[in-house]
Amino acid sequence: MAAAADSAGISIRSELLDIIGKNPGGHKDSAVRDAFASKLEEYSNVEGADPNDVVFAIGKSVFGVDLPHAKKAKTSNGSSSEELPIVDFDYMKEFMKEVFLSYGVTPERAEICSDVLIEADKRGIDSHGLGRLKPIYCDRMDDGILWPEKPIDIITESDTTALVDGNLGLGLYIGPHCMQMAIDKAKKHGVGFVACRNSTHYGIAGYYATMATDQGCIGFTGTNARPSIAPTFGVEPMMGTNPLVFGLPSTDEFPFVIDCATSVNQRGKIEKYAREGVDTPAGAVIDDQGIERTDTEGILRDMVLGKCALTPVGGAGDKMGGYKGFGWAATVELLCTALQSGPWGEDICGVDRATGKPKPMPLGHFFLAIDIEKICPLDTFKKNTGEFLKALRESKKAPTGPGRIWTAGEPENDARVARTAQGGMKVVVPLQKNMIDLRNNRPGLKEKYPKLPFE
Repeated sequence: MAAAADSAGISIRSELLDIIGKNPGGHKDSAVRDAFASKLEEYSNVEGADPNDVVFAIGKSVFGVDLPHAKKAKTSNGSSSEELPIVDFDYMKEFMKEVFLSYGVTPERAEICSDVLIEADKRGIDSHGLGRLKPIYCDRMDDGILWPEKPIDIITESDTTALVDGNLGLGLYIGPHCMQMAIDKAKKHGVGFVACRNSTHYGIAGYYATMATDQGCIGFTGTNARPSIAPTFGVEPMMGTNPLVFGLPSTDEFPFVIDCATSVNQRGKIEKYAREGVDTPAGAVIDDQGIERTDTEGILRDMVLGKCALTPVGGAGDKMGGYKGFGWAATVELLCTALQSGPWGEDICGVDRATGKPKPMPLGHFFLAIDIEKICPLDTFKKNTGEFLKALRESKKAPTGPGRIWTAGEPENDARVARTAQGGMKVVVPLQKNMIDLRNNRPGLKEKYPKLPFE
């Protein structure tokens, strides 16, 4: 809450928190919802009440109370977030597909690539959707450090395993190919495992776990990346943000998918902070002098130069269990390099330290699928999973928390529902500029898109 809020506002806010704390299931009770709505309305009119206060978020996400007349938070360019243009998902996916086609990606693969990216935006993972199109994929194709169209070669294969080579093509089509191979093997033999070498950035790892859950399998995947994480008690970036991702089907309307980096934060999120013009939270980054950094633009610059590192889950040192995140990051790195005899560290940093010029980043991935029906009926597994997750969500809430417990995959489903209801995704000004730049400079796009939705 803003410091300027008066004592009356503080009292009203306390009453709101009291309603939340004493009624953990209150969002299901119309009388409680009405009482909360009335009190929230009163609080919104208090001079100095912060529109970013968590109670407004709780009102909207838990109690279904949205106050359109409330003051809106400002974005870094001074405009209200409500003023940002909303672009239809189908339109955005088609635009991204056309961009890939303009680079010579085949129609089938361009469709897959755009699907991986738009899925990130649908799930609210803005750091890995449209925000990645130009800087990660287009710019790297322009720099000649990844190729739009390469064959996927099978190096070794058995009934249940395979090692494939992506030949530095787009990870956005290499990843789905490998996960489907693993799923197909699992459907025949119970388990399928595919390791991949010489790939590139493959988008949100949760996409691949969901491919498995959609086909009645447990999914497991991971990828290494350019060195970003320092070992516990170290300051040199040695490992990538290395997500360790699981997906399990459930009776819920969404699968249980845990998709997160093994670092406190990850580069894509810091890039998002840069677009928004905000500081990076303390504790997420450490520099080569052992100092925790928050200056977002400086962090991005020094990460490229190898002078900054991300901290593993648990943070720097061992007081909060940083060695656990360190161990998981190392596990992913090993599964992405040991089977593949693949590079790591400086060899996949993406920059020639001597010249400062871009260089290829040959990444490794792994994909595991387990066919549930080979062990127990799929419906039984889903029921067991769903009952446990439901119990977690219905367990006692923290009185000072948001009044709700989310299980993995649920926040992404909430984002999908909300963004679908609003008609698509909001496009911030820097990404508008990226789209305009691609439209103006890629062959054929200006004719197809003479005017973009926000122009």
